[in-house]
Amino acid sequence: MTVGAGGPLPLHGRSPQGVRADVSTGETVGYRGPTACAAAGITYRQLDYWARTGLVEPSVRPAYGSGTQRLYGARDVVVLKIVKRLLDTGVSLQSIRTAVRHLTASASADLQQMTLICDGATVYECGSPDELAELLAGGQGIFGISVGAVWRDVQGVLTQLQGECVDTGETLTGENQTDELAARRRGRAV
Repeated sequence: MTVGAGGPLPLHGRSPQGVRADVSTGETVGYRGPTACAAAGITYRQLDYWARTGLVEPSVRPAYGSGTQRLYGARDVVVLKIVKRLLDTGVSLQSIRTAVRHLTASASADLQQMTLICDGATVYECGSPDELAELLAGGQGIFGISVGAVWRDVQGVLTQLQGECVDTGETLTGENQTDELAARRRGRAV
């Protein structure tokens, strides 16, 4: 998805191809804050701060005042985990905001093929091994995040956690999760 033949371009100042602005996420399952935190490896305080400052906002359902719960989509959780990794490596908040805008505007299929590379100051999207080699040729230390690998990791974790059906509000348990009450009843019956 990188534009131009001159190699990888920084995410700053460009928009991804195939951007679909103001389109519903189409998510049918949302994840409450504590579940999103567990899957992304962040604290609830971080999640709340990032939502209030607009760094990463829930795409399924924002909080509307006191007593309402934010619902995050699986894609949001992927972005949260990537933000955590970028912050842990010392990337500037300005570069992280640019990367978040790029990630949220990219199609899901593109995310699963995307690799983000950072040289400490700028975040790049590399779409080919040649672009990665060009960044390495500069002699500067870089690190990369395979967005596809993060996506698969988050999907695996979310299948074990509770979600909420967006339409009905019904709590959905993960495929590997046992109902705690049912487990207690089985324990007493024996």
